[in-house]
Amino acid sequence: MNSYRIFRRVVNTDKLSRFANNKAFTAACKRYSTAAPSVDTLPLAGIRVLDMTRVLAGPYCTQILGDLGAEVVKIEHPTRGDDTRAWGPPYAKYKNDTKEGPGESAYYLGVNRNKKSVGLSFAHESGIEILHKLAKESDVFVENYIPGSLKKYKMDYESLRAINPRLIYASVTGYGQTGPYSKRAGYDVMVEAEMGLMHITGSRDGPPVKVGVAVTDLTTGLYTSNAIMAALIARGRTGKGQHIDACLSDCQIATLANLASSALISGEKDSGRWGTAHPSIVPYRSFKTKDGDILLGGGNDRLFGVLCDRLGHPEWKTDARFTTNALRVKNREIIDKLIEDLTEQRTTQEWLEVMEGSGMPYAAVNDIQGALNHSHVLARGMVQEVDHPDCGPIKLVNTPVKYSHATPGIRTPPPTLGQHTDEVLSNIMGYDKERIAQLKANGIVS
Repeated sequence: MNSYRIFRRVVNTDKLSRFANNKAFTAACKRYSTAAPSVDTLPLAGIRVLDMTRVLAGPYCTQILGDLGAEVVKIEHPTRGDDTRAWGPPYAKYKNDTKEGPGESAYYLGVNRNKKSVGLSFAHESGIEILHKLAKESDVFVENYIPGSLKKYKMDYESLRAINPRLIYASVTGYGQTGPYSKRAGYDVMVEAEMGLMHITGSRDGPPVKVGVAVTDLTTGLYTSNAIMAALIARGRTGKGQHIDACLSDCQIATLANLASSALISGEKDSGRWGTAHPSIVPYRSFKTKDGDILLGGGNDRLFGVLCDRLGHPEWKTDARFTTNALRVKNREIIDKLIEDLTEQRTTQEWLEVMEGSGMPYAAVNDIQGALNHSHVLARGMVQEVDHPDCGPIKLVNTPVKYSHATPGIRTPPPTLGQHTDEVLSNIMGYDKERIAQLKANGIVS
């Protein structure tokens, strides 16, 4: 069993350095980094997932299942692998020039931990035969092909249900199995645009922009993993599997949440883009500092009063323009300018120290490195270093969920292409070395 250790480099400030050296931080690091978690205690231990997904939404879904203990067998093209293997830079470079190429794609590494890779071509009849046998021995099948495209390979739901009636078959697509857009391919950014998210994202007077991370893909992966686990519970009652139809467009509409509800109830157009601000709460946005930005959230009259005190202007609490949130919304530009004129005079770290212990929500606006090196992130075990077979030690984000009686985490690093082909064909399929060698010679597996 591989051992893991938390990446413990912290932001270069005196305050965070002090935190990194204290006993609580050290104890937290030890708690989350002693060893790779045991699969036996995890909620999905004993569940096998046959994963025929690529890129982000599907792999994110199956990674969640793997984190929770499922055995995930990832089927990849025998020479190219998952599309994201070629998406770089950056790459984790191969150690000691043991392999040709730039290394393992950081994009691929981000969503494929706790999986086994099988390089397999289902353009061959023998490849389809292998997939059918794997489906028979699996609990869950996840795919993200355009609806109908797997039918010619007899990998559609009806074909696999005939082989394994208990199989939970999840389809992850851009626009679903039905509807006028069902045959469309869909990337996250297209769905963000068409399903409303891009229109409400960006600065107040600026153009629409996409969210900084492919959030529609990720929420679809979350919804799908949740649906799969619910279907497993239902199967425990009925003994039958079922087909799950999950798509980016539906999940994006669902995650419009209160904004969708507001539009439906009012019948009016949304209020547009607000940047970091809130349409109905003031002050509630990021403000420039001497060296960056800080986000301040005066969500009610009491918190606004706390903010006024910490900023050194208690008189704002009784200013007739600002005594209620409704008045502050009306005079948004005035109060926001007063606050930013002050925040620009000190550094972000200085303002963090001013706000500490106030009971008011506040936060530095960190870049990605700042977030990954954040003392709280490290104390929660959210960054781990793992030993990759071809790249050596690499740092990865850990699973975010903690259980009281189990420890989900990174049991195995993201696999190299075809790393587990022999293992899967031998242990699950019962193939001998000669048969596996012949399949490789024929280009069916790698």
